[in-house]
Amino acid sequence: MTSRSIAVLASALSLIMCHSAGTQASTEGTAVSSGIDTQYFDPGVRPQDDFYQYVNGKWLAATEIPPDRPAYGTATKLYDDAQRRLKSIIEAAANNAAAAADSDESKIGILYSSFLDEARIEPLGSKPLAAEFAGIDAIRSKRDIPELIAHFQEIGVTTPYGMSVQVDAKDSTQYVVDIQQDGLGLPDRDYYLKDDATTLRLMRRQYQSHVAATMALVGDRQAAQDAAAIIALETKLARAQWTKADSSDPLKTYNRIELAGLSSIALGYDWHRYLVSTGLVDGEISYLIVSQPSYFNAFGRVLAETPLATWKAYFRWHLLADFSPYLSKAYVDEAFAFYSTKLQGIPLNQPRWQRGIMLVDQSIGQALGRLYVTKYFPAQSKASAEQLVDNLVEAYRQDLGTIQWMEPATKAEALAKLTRLTIKIGYPQRWIDYSNLKFREDDLLGNVMRAASFAYRRSISKLGKSVDRTEWNSTPQAVNAFYNAQLNEIVFPAAILQPPFFDATVDSAANYGGIGMIIGHEISHAFDNQGSQYDGEGKLRDWWTADDHARFAALTRPLVAEYSGFMPIRGRHVNGALTLNENIADNAGLAIAYKAYRISLQGGTSAVIDGLSGDQRFFIGFAQAWREKIRDSFAIELLQSDPHAISFVRAIGTLVNQPGFYAAFDVRPGDRMYLPPDRRVIIW
Repeated sequence: MTSRSIAVLASALSLIMCHSAGTQASTEGTAVSSGIDTQYFDPGVRPQDDFYQYVNGKWLAATEIPPDRPAYGTATKLYDDAQRRLKSIIEAAANNAAAAADSDESKIGILYSSFLDEARIEPLGSKPLAAEFAGIDAIRSKRDIPELIAHFQEIGVTTPYGMSVQVDAKDSTQYVVDIQQDGLGLPDRDYYLKDDATTLRLMRRQYQSHVAATMALVGDRQAAQDAAAIIALETKLARAQWTKADSSDPLKTYNRIELAGLSSIALGYDWHRYLVSTGLVDGEISYLIVSQPSYFNAFGRVLAETPLATWKAYFRWHLLADFSPYLSKAYVDEAFAFYSTKLQGIPLNQPRWQRGIMLVDQSIGQALGRLYVTKYFPAQSKASAEQLVDNLVEAYRQDLGTIQWMEPATKAEALAKLTRLTIKIGYPQRWIDYSNLKFREDDLLGNVMRAASFAYRRSISKLGKSVDRTEWNSTPQAVNAFYNAQLNEIVFPAAILQPPFFDATVDSAANYGGIGMIIGHEISHAFDNQGSQYDGEGKLRDWWTADDHARFAALTRPLVAEYSGFMPIRGRHVNGALTLNENIADNAGLAIAYKAYRISLQGGTSAVIDGLSGDQRFFIGFAQAWREKIRDSFAIELLQSDPHAISFVRAIGTLVNQPGFYAAFDVRPGDRMYLPPDRRVIIW
């Protein structure tokens, strides 16, 4: 998360993979809650015609998107619940005079208090950035730029390329340095290069105005000219950048270059000076990975042809953009007006306490998470979640014996990969040690920079060491879940495993339809066309045959046309090609979750609760988990760049391919939800 995102609710909420419910099997005659929100059913809609509206109609009609949000739905509600819990934890830490001076609890309280201290922050304006501005002004030639880039990367400022420490895709026992294209102030290269009616052209003009207005706040007397030059420079960088599709291809982006060969990319750029500034040339590495080599070649040309004065303006701008949320109100408001209101349609900023929680979360998150799970994630929840995951894994194990698109040898590899799958539920076994991270109550911006530097240095320190497969790259309080191909792991933090989305006391059907589908979705990524490129150890190795690839492509290709037919906003369709891999995972995840639900019944039958059978509750639990309202401007951003489809599309598009759905609700030819059997995509 970049620091500029603190100004708004992170848009990732609407990209969240996981919406969930709980895990306990129901038995005949047991008095147990269904886990279904029947109060939101729309009786005027037949489930066979519009299942999403049938399940969520009254909620959609009554719910308004909060003025500080780009969207609102079940995941946002869960996020809000977590925020309120974190608020109580953080405020207790801030008010705990008895906390040890250098304890994690004390650090949490100090950081939060420094963010809330508007009386101290307001008169300072941009003065906290004075030393950084002086560093930019001190640059005498472009030969100094590599050192500045290294410094900015350490403190969390956007630069023309990014640097990260990753697991080596071809040797998953080791860490490696990866450098990637970066450096834009708009969400994606397409915002600079494409004209979509007038929307993107207008957005570019508004962005330029925002840059000029922000630069003027610090006294830039030629702010308008500088803004125009900055946009022109970013446009050149955007023109050289790879598309999202190419950048997500692990083979295309695995380009190993020995340190001695770095001079062959970005000609004229002093890589040695850059590496010395990062501390990366003291023996830990002998090579690195260049994700987009052609971009770096172009960066070298752009660096050479762009005047030094423009580069200085560019770095001043990104310094301001990334740290505006921690400056006085004028900077906060200007950043919010563009990045939240104009880009996402959010009219009102979040209250300061909530932004403060986001800062604490991204700065010292596992220390906060440790307090969170102690108070809000009981052992029963962890045990129930683990049982549900076990049933999902068993469903995959059984299905691997019957699917037709894998050859026998490939199935054997798949079973081996499934056996090696690491499952992380709730929280890490070992927590991050924050003893070297220091905060001061009177230095908000310094606190932000020190937190960024701590994370940066901690990442660098991994080089030369074996990969720690027990490490969590998430916090327990994250409302999220993911599959990590390079470690062959699925991760489900505690905050996604909370009522009303995960509750060990409710009937299991809705829970398998909700969180079960998400678990199935994540595991499926180990066995799709992307997962085929990583083996059970996480090594970049294609373990499918050419025929496997051909059959899988033929099987899933119809999903492109199916999802492209959805039009969430008038005149704007879902990009079925962009969203294909996630649509595949949705369909696979729901199918496997349904089979896992059947496994959980152990051959028995489920009770009828609220007049609904177990199978009906399963599919309703799925549909209610995806209820969401979204602002048109934010939806446009997602349609442009998000690999996930809009929520209601994910629900409807997945259901029409599930045979169990047709049986549970007697969907027949002529019904709007009916898709002929020969057009249904059944992967698992």
